[in-house]
Amino acid sequence: MNLVESPAWQALSSHASTLRQRHLRTLFADDAERFARFSRQHDGLLLDFSKQRIDAETHRLLLDLATRADVDGWKQKMLAGTTINHTENRAVRHIALRAGPLAPAEVRCVLERMQACCESIHSGSWRGYAGEHITDVVNIGIGGSDLGPRMATRALAAQQQPDLRVHFVANVDGADIAPLLARLNPRSTLFIVASKTFTTQETLTNAATARNWLLAAAGDEAAVARHFIAISSDRQRTRQFGITDDNVFEIWDWVGGRFSLWSAIGLSLALAVGWRQFEQLLAGARSMDAHFINAPAADNLPLTLALLSLWNTDFLGAGSAAVLPYSHSLQLLPAWLQQLEMESNGKRTDRAGQPIPVPTSPIIWGDAGTSGQHSFYQLLHQGGQLVPCDFIALREADFPLPGHHQPLLANCLAQSAALAFGQDADELRAAGVAESLLPYKLFPGNQPSSTLLLPALNAYNLGQLLALYEHKVFCLGVLWNLNAFDQWGVELGKQLAGRLAPLLAGDTDDSAFDSSTRGLLAALR
Repeated sequence: MNLVESPAWQALSSHASTLRQRHLRTLFADDAERFARFSRQHDGLLLDFSKQRIDAETHRLLLDLATRADVDGWKQKMLAGTTINHTENRAVRHIALRAGPLAPAEVRCVLERMQACCESIHSGSWRGYAGEHITDVVNIGIGGSDLGPRMATRALAAQQQPDLRVHFVANVDGADIAPLLARLNPRSTLFIVASKTFTTQETLTNAATARNWLLAAAGDEAAVARHFIAISSDRQRTRQFGITDDNVFEIWDWVGGRFSLWSAIGLSLALAVGWRQFEQLLAGARSMDAHFINAPAADNLPLTLALLSLWNTDFLGAGSAAVLPYSHSLQLLPAWLQQLEMESNGKRTDRAGQPIPVPTSPIIWGDAGTSGQHSFYQLLHQGGQLVPCDFIALREADFPLPGHHQPLLANCLAQSAALAFGQDADELRAAGVAESLLPYKLFPGNQPSSTLLLPALNAYNLGQLLALYEHKVFCLGVLWNLNAFDQWGVELGKQLAGRLAPLLAGDTDDSAFDSSTRGLLAALR
């Protein structure tokens, strides 16, 4: 019996047909203890999900579904190193990267080498080919080799090292790397090439450009060894590039790209904020790992987020979900979550190779508040589409300028309340709104949201937050009975691009392609 045919799913479906008609105003009016009932805390982090369109029965039925799907059993399989990524025959062990003293020996070895690298660059003992110390680091990667460290470096801007600038290049479009190289000094720039296989087209194209730029100034191939680091599992390819083995940091096939920030992929982040801060990031994630592993289902924050997402997607019919951090430093978090959630769970086939009969991952989107309030919030309030929201706020500002943080928090609380409760015709009349304008100023409300409140945006709390969402994704993969750790959907486009590149370079036999592609090729030629 698949999950959708199970009694637990059918019970939720029947329950949803009744609850779907109830407004959040009514749910709050009927339960004076709603916030206490539907909020949870762990290690300083507060999750308020009382503005979700659920009641006590919904919560009970969702927990029954998690039991039916055997979330705890799959959790133990992951921890035991079982090959739960069955289509690639790989274990899923990113938790081991932040296990501290309990981490595998090979992980501790790489972390020790990362620490030594950071200290040599921060102390100035690492010198470029002309004897100058490093002032700029450029991380060259794409996908998980870029989004994680780029997002976290931006998030921890308040903790960054004062004498080192860290930059990120991902797009194969020359407009990404060319302006950056134009303002850097080759004598004091270090490149980190992050590619597990050292074959990723976009990354290797940018790396070759950076290498040529360096050699044009240095005039000596030996300079590559002083200005390039690789994060890769292929030593042969890195040697061919000119990177010495001492400057290669290993990454393993049991670390998926979108779960790799905690590995050597995080070296650019560690350089940006310092090794102690990177260790705090790992410690925060470790705290959330322990909570996820040990907390009972009813109090488990990642499982709660997963069950709410499934409820909104498959029972209330939401096709997208917005992530709205009221922190400018977390502006890149929605982009990181897009890869984490949609690449993991955007799939139509279950573990047995059968079609999944319900929608899986919603479309993830969002932006930092309060900027979004002046663009897409109009749709959230009056667009007529169900869009569940995650609001994320900080008790303490990371840049505590007088007069800034309280208005920011006020806007966050106001928006979640306005989305939930709206404003009806009687309230508008009482406010003096003319009858002719009532249809335009009506706020239907009943938009579900959760609010995550962090004590502050430091490395420890960021580690908690990111691990929270990682475990949410794992739980959803179990609930939908899919493999959240492969990504076959990215392969076809890569293959076709490889066949099209020679045609753009001058070959003319395009007969294997459709008329649209042939027409576009002709126009581009």
